Amino acid sequence: MPRRVCESAMGIRPAVGRMATVPYHAGMASESKRHRLERMHDEYRILCEEFPAPACALHFTNPFELLTATILSAQTTDKRVNTVTPALFARYPGPEQLAAARAEDVEDIIRPLGFYHAKTRNIIAMAHDVHERFGDTVPRTMDELTSLPGVGRKTANVVLGNAFDVPGFPVDTHVIRVTGRLRWRTDWRTTHPDPVHIEREITACFPPEEWTNLSHRLILHGRATCHARKPDCAACPLNDTCPSAGTFG
Repeated sequence: MPRRVCESAMGIRPAVGRMATVPYHAGMASESKRHRLERMHDEYRILCEEFPAPACALHFTNPFELLTATILSAQTTDKRVNTVTPALFARYPGPEQLAAARAEDVEDIIRPLGFYHAKTRNIIAMAHDVHERFGDTVPRTMDELTSLPGVGRKTANVVLGNAFDVPGFPVDTHVIRVTGRLRWRTDWRTTHPDPVHIEREITACFPPEEWTNLSHRLILHGRATCHARKPDCAACPLNDTCPSAGTFG
């Protein structure tokens, strides 16, 4: 999304002479809630410029394919999921076909993803429920989606935002890491933060129409620069204002 669209959507003015333009690092005094919110918006504008056209990394052509692929993406990469889903979807093009599949046949296809026994059980059970309970149509609400086997809030948010254009903010490991290092959330010191708390706190700071792309951009930033073990702070476009900049050896 171009910078002007981000600014318009968030209802904020360009960051000229605002506090968030002043470098903020770990050694500085605690910032106020207002300062933090302004910094979040300023940093998000930069992420809009860095990633002007974010998109879901999973390949899909319909909501059922996205739902299945997202379940399969647990504990592996989207890139690896994309290597097995073409064969999976060619053999089982819809909920009815996957619900009737033999577990061994599905396992043979998704074996490279790891945890293939559990993932096979989940996607077959999910397909059965979509077929029997929802008439082969993937539901469009959080409550209905999370009632399906293997579907939690993160998976449901992925489907809502990317398949149905319903505001959703998936919280994955990249979002947890980046929002913590940027101190966009109050529990950034927590070793095992609650994804639901993160979702609620971050989305309260941005309008719903930004939630899906906000998650995409945080994930892309985590993959490109803010790596788990050794973030590339020197090349980071948020280096001037990130509270964690310079703290990694």
